Amino acid sequence: MNRADPRPIALTCGEPAGIGAEIAVLARLALPDLPFFWLGDPRHLPQGAEFAEIATPDQVALVPKGVLPVLAHSFAGQAIAGRPDPANAQGVIDVIARAAGLVQDGQARALCTLPIHKKALQEGAGFAFPGHTEYLAHLAGGASVVMMLASDMLRVVPATIHIPLAQVPATLTAALLEEVIRVTIRGLQRDFALPHPRLAIAGLNPHAGEGGAMGREEIEMIAPLIARLQAEGFDLRGPLSADTMFHPRARATYDAAICMYHDQALIPIKTLDFDGAVNVTLGLPFIRTSPDHGTGFDIAGKGLAKPDSTIAALLLASKMAAARAQQP
Repeated sequence: MNRADPRPIALTCGEPAGIGAEIAVLARLALPDLPFFWLGDPRHLPQGAEFAEIATPDQVALVPKGVLPVLAHSFAGQAIAGRPDPANAQGVIDVIARAAGLVQDGQARALCTLPIHKKALQEGAGFAFPGHTEYLAHLAGGASVVMMLASDMLRVVPATIHIPLAQVPATLTAALLEEVIRVTIRGLQRDFALPHPRLAIAGLNPHAGEGGAMGREEIEMIAPLIARLQAEGFDLRGPLSADTMFHPRARATYDAAICMYHDQALIPIKTLDFDGAVNVTLGLPFIRTSPDHGTGFDIAGKGLAKPDSTIAALLLASKMAAARAQQP
């Protein structure tokens, strides 16, 4: 924790019908010394949860350890476990915007977002964004952002994310891949205290195309781009065959892996550290992390939710904020 900065982390409520409120309470018990507050409707907290309402983020310091500080935000509906209410959709969206505003104006030092249900937001409030990442980029004025999944074992960045696999080759342009690489490098430098980050770049095709026998994207686009960026002084390796990038010896040679599509990136990190992986948005003017799991409708309200990923997300947000504070 960055003890020089007493400002708390803003933790958004996410989907009220999911496990977000449960894991917020559990995270507070697990991290009594980390200053953070939950932004949502107190009616949506688990029955019997110990919480204290605050009027401003700086009042977090006045709340006893183990008690969840809550910056109240009224919602139109109740929270029924496993059953999202369209009446709450606008409240979920407004909480995200409010929390981002608190971080941007300096009242909080980082943002951690609990899982949302995109379909519920689209149906209940006409949410026009694919997810958190794109909405936060919009709130930040159209920042160029990338999604990183990070844990102590591995960091991965998918160059293309939530699109059908059939659309990946056409979407994966040299311009897109270059922007992903540059945003990742800047993010690792600014938020992870890595002045000279090492990146491993995966190929698109099996065996990285095997010299053109299984695809020419590596020869015609990926390799020339890597060579050009290497000439600028960046420490890049690739294009590499994805099936040999993630064993322990390989992971020791790089700080992050740039992957060409969603599953190429997320399968290895979720296999290695399913409960501890954190979703990080690089490229924003503020710190944003999130647990790497969904709303958990099937286990909501049953006492089965695990706070591990949220705990990791809060700790990483604090660490990233401390790293960013050290930048000139």
